Amino acid sequence: MHRRPVRLLLARYRAAFRDEAAVVDRMATLVAMRADCLQRTCLPGHVTASAFVVDAEGRRFLLTHHRKLGRWLQLGGHVDGEPDVLQAALREAREESGMQHFTVLPVRGVEGMPLDLDVHVIPAREHEPEHEHHDVRFLLRAEPGQDLVRSAESHDLRWFDLADLERVVDEESLLRLGRKVRAVLAGE
Repeated sequence: MHRRPVRLLLARYRAAFRDEAAVVDRMATLVAMRADCLQRTCLPGHVTASAFVVDAEGRRFLLTHHRKLGRWLQLGGHVDGEPDVLQAALREAREESGMQHFTVLPVRGVEGMPLDLDVHVIPAREHEPEHEHHDVRFLLRAEPGQDLVRSAESHDLRWFDLADLERVVDEESLLRLGRKVRAVLAGE
């Protein structure tokens, strides 16, 4: 499995977000130690990709109420062997929203730069043990005029005003993501 694109992406992120070295190191260790890190079968964790989607005006953001986890989350999921994590995030955004057209927003002036990295625990369920998602998160702008289509993976799919983020979610990783989104949008 080709891990070089993920290694390069992590190196670029480290250079842009020097104060986040701990999470970069944790993800880089997984990628270095596990040739199967891009497969969902890699335990105790694997690389995932997600997208924080804003509307064309940058005033609203899209969340899905995840069926298995029972909470509001950004769009995303398993990379399923895709070494280009951005392409996996775009695929997940399309599958989970029904929209097809997005612009990947540059972060700190760099095209294709992730907005955030996060390692979080996924609880054990039926035939799946507890494990970690090493999530690479991108900022996407949905092109106007597209209808939402909820996927089977969610109970709901909804736009929220960016100003209401703190009322919608209380999970620190999503709040941090929201703060970063606001900073990027303010700099545009």
